[in-house]
Amino acid sequence: MDRRTQGRTHWARFLLNRWPTALALAMTALPSSGGGEGAVGVFAQVLPLLPLLYLVVAKVGRRALTWPLLGVGIVSVVGLRMLHVVAISSVYVTIALIVLVWGALDGHLRRPGEFRLQALGWAVFTALALSGLVADPDLGRYVIAAGWFLHGVWDFVHLWRNKTVTRSFAEWCGVVDVVVAVELLVLV
Repeated sequence: MDRRTQGRTHWARFLLNRWPTALALAMTALPSSGGGEGAVGVFAQVLPLLPLLYLVVAKVGRRALTWPLLGVGIVSVVGLRMLHVVAISSVYVTIALIVLVWGALDGHLRRPGEFRLQALGWAVFTALALSGLVADPDLGRYVIAAGWFLHGVWDFVHLWRNKTVTRSFAEWCGVVDVVVAVELLVLV
């Protein structure tokens, strides 16, 4: 095999291994909410879904459920928006509270470990989302962008730790989160 063929093979393997990043960039390039203040509200409403996925996967202890749960989450966002449910985040907060009560009742929340860490993460990111929704719109945009960016950092830490969710999901979500944060600061 000559050097050019080896080089192309190397790049092809590299790109195949980075499919989550490619998928994230493709998805964030699609038009989503029309921009403006409405986009900030949509991104604020969806932000609690991200740590909810981590929380549920940590509770059930099955990383293989990460992508299917994301599919359910995406369908729920689309469905709730089509039904004109204004407080989408309240649905995710309710589900998270049910999971947290379940974890408290079975003792999972009292034990150190991934579930407790994810419960803390859920509380922080949801607080940022809800704060951004009630803040002055200009300030709220920065709070929501910070929430998305920090969740991207959270994802990359989980990618490095190789815990809770699948590595491919952590990579995909980290890229999506950072791109959304930048879009909130630059494009809105």
